[in-house]
Amino acid sequence: MQISGAEILVRSLQEEGAEYIFGYPGGAVLEIYDAIFRQNQFKHVLVRHEQAAIHAADAYSRSSDKVGIALVTSGPGATNAVTGIATAYMDSIPLVVISGQVATPAIGMDAFQEVDMVGITRPCVKHNFLVKDIKDLAETIKKAFYIAKTGRPGPVVVDIPKDVTQALAEFAYPDSVHIRSYLPVTRGHPGQIKKAVGLLMGAKRPYIYVGGGAVQGGAAAEVTELVRSLGLPCTNTLMGLGAYPGSDPQFLGMLGMHGTYEANMAMQNCDVLIAIGARFDDRVISVPEHFLSSPKKIVHIDVDPSSIAKRVKVDVPIVGDVKHVLKEMLELIRASGERPDAAALADWWQQIEAWRSRDCLLYKPSSEFIKPQSVVQALYEITGGNAIVTSDVGQHQMWAAQYYKFDRPKQWLNSGGLGTMGFGLPAAMGAQLANPDATVACITGEGSIQMNIQELSTCKQYHTPVKVISLNNRYLGMVRQWQEFFYGTRYSESYMDALPDFVKIAEAYGHVGMKIESPADVEPALREAFSAKLKERLVFMDFRTDQSENVFPMIRNGKGLDQMDLPPHMREDDAPPANRDYGNLC
Repeated sequence: MQISGAEILVRSLQEEGAEYIFGYPGGAVLEIYDAIFRQNQFKHVLVRHEQAAIHAADAYSRSSDKVGIALVTSGPGATNAVTGIATAYMDSIPLVVISGQVATPAIGMDAFQEVDMVGITRPCVKHNFLVKDIKDLAETIKKAFYIAKTGRPGPVVVDIPKDVTQALAEFAYPDSVHIRSYLPVTRGHPGQIKKAVGLLMGAKRPYIYVGGGAVQGGAAAEVTELVRSLGLPCTNTLMGLGAYPGSDPQFLGMLGMHGTYEANMAMQNCDVLIAIGARFDDRVISVPEHFLSSPKKIVHIDVDPSSIAKRVKVDVPIVGDVKHVLKEMLELIRASGERPDAAALADWWQQIEAWRSRDCLLYKPSSEFIKPQSVVQALYEITGGNAIVTSDVGQHQMWAAQYYKFDRPKQWLNSGGLGTMGFGLPAAMGAQLANPDATVACITGEGSIQMNIQELSTCKQYHTPVKVISLNNRYLGMVRQWQEFFYGTRYSESYMDALPDFVKIAEAYGHVGMKIESPADVEPALREAFSAKLKERLVFMDFRTDQSENVFPMIRNGKGLDQMDLPPHMREDDAPPANRDYGNLC
């Protein structure tokens, strides 16, 4: 029996266990939408902008163990999706993005709504396909899902011309695929694993550095066992938060540009570093020369060989699935019965506690202005630390990472690599659909939220009762902070002097809006928003926060991990670090 290419696509998605597809229709994909209409195995979520479709699919994947799926039309539909695709690519999120294309005879003819989607997305996808023959369609979809979720995960684009969706062929979905040029390594080299364990056992100042690869690789349990069984200090990157419990005393907090004092100082001064699913990127170690100026032995575990020794030279590279590698390390440790030098480790912890005692996240409370940190702390208390939290990008993102203690993986969803404003709200929507019984909160700012605020309409249509916490300081906060520090307080185009009434906007979309202006009202407002009465409603909370508040600690470009700009209580001079090192800021 022959069926259309559109039906083959839909059947293929059903075979892959699709639950939700996020998308927006258009001429090149109408055959596909007609086939979706005539089935009931998965649901389609109609977003209001294609960028939001990708972010929602992205967060659906991040907060579950599934591949996110999005569907967009050709031309502007495809190009609107590119920012979301690049966001997923930078954070290694498995997605399959299906884009419509003009009919094959019209490709290259400047047809209406034609763009070279394969060419445009080549730099920001794990792989992409242009399907020119209906006979290749089912196998291509199988390959797309396989590539997206294996090895280092990432987005895969499948571009399908309209005539392929209209053509007829028999449907046969392959049970498996073999791609000769794509053979991801899963098992680490036994000799390298043995070397890594040997280095760790001989360490005087060991440190465990965990990135997003441990979250994506499902290795949180193994990370936790390694850290706890040996009594080691641990830090997570922004993308790795939740890979080790944030409330545990052995966790030193996030490291990097806005990491804690103790996490950064330990990173700089350790003698053996075990890097698990992390990239040593510029926001984590800043300048490699400064980082390596303090001698240390480095073990780097990653499924992607191209990430190893990309920015820093490592002593023991281990290519493999982090979960499998850590299991083998733990087996060796258990079998040997060895432990690091107890006296040396006790001295190391004494030094770490001295750094921690300086309390780098302390801030001065106010009875007049709402401190943004206090909102995040109250959110943590009221949700019991159990919420799935999405964020946009800026100061609020850093405060969320610093003050909400993420105890489990896939609980913290943010655009870490690309830094995409507008991610938070559609991400919260996708996470809520993936986890219908979970509490989902979106921490955002008045700048970021407006980039995809139209998704309040989608949230209404699909009954996603997320709670939006907007830390509204009437500035593009991180831009303002840099302008204060490095540009002589010349606030060029960072002040938001034409903001809407967010309460009225929320209400216009059929949701609940709240405006909170007093510190005394922060906790009661949050309790009301998360109460049983409003459990099934989206609540938009507009917190008017202190405009002068900055994110500390902060590492300026070109400086080392031990050269942080510190909060006032840790500085001899209370004056802000304004107008320093004007150049080299990119």
